[in-house]
This record gives sequence, C-alpha cells and structure tokens, in this order.
Amino acid sequence: MKTVVKKEDAVKKVFKGVSLDSLAVGEKSQVAKMNYVTGDYASPHQHPHEQSGYVISGKYKLVIGNKEYELVAGDSYSIPGNQIHSFRVIETGEVVDVFTPPRQDYL
Repeated sequence: MKTVVKKEDAVKKVFKGVSLDSLAVGEKSQVAKMNYVTGDYASPHQHPHEQSGYVISGKYKLVIGNKEYELVAGDSYSIPGNQIHSFRVIETGEVVDVFTPPRQDYL
C-alpha cells in the first residue's frame, strides 16, 4: 500500500508504449496518471478491473462496447470490469485513472 505519494515520488512506468505515473495504491484501488501523446492507442481489450477516469487535458476517443465517446478536459468515465473497450489519443494530454482492484502490471 502507498497511502500518500508525493508527486516527486510517483513511480514512472511505460506500459505498452504509454507513459504513466503509478500513484496512491490502496488495498482495493489504485490511482494512475496517464501521460498520453497524440497517436497513442489501446486496441479493444478487457480486464477484470473497474476503471474510472477524469480527463485533465487533451482529447480522446473512448469506445465502450459499441458506444463511442469523445472526451475533453473535465469529462469523466467509468468502465465496468470485463467490458471490452478501446481508447485513442486525438490530442496529447493527461488522464487520471482509478482501478479497482489495483492493477499489478501498473505497479
């Protein structure tokens, strides 16, 4: 567990070509800041983690099941566990994601 993580102590990772900062990690949830660059893309996939996010900056196309959404700063989303989804970065920016349970591959 990482109850408090100061920004200078964030764990920097690259996962499938995307830069992220692994932040606070609790027993049942995890916070990560995704540092997206135009053109980054997560092909359709699913994972057992519920994923909720908040767009700090940038522009994105999120597909959940057969529904497509355009996201900009101030927008948020929630993706149920095991739901097929994809994500395309239209404009460089940052997104805060919360996963429950924590993603071991992001730690």
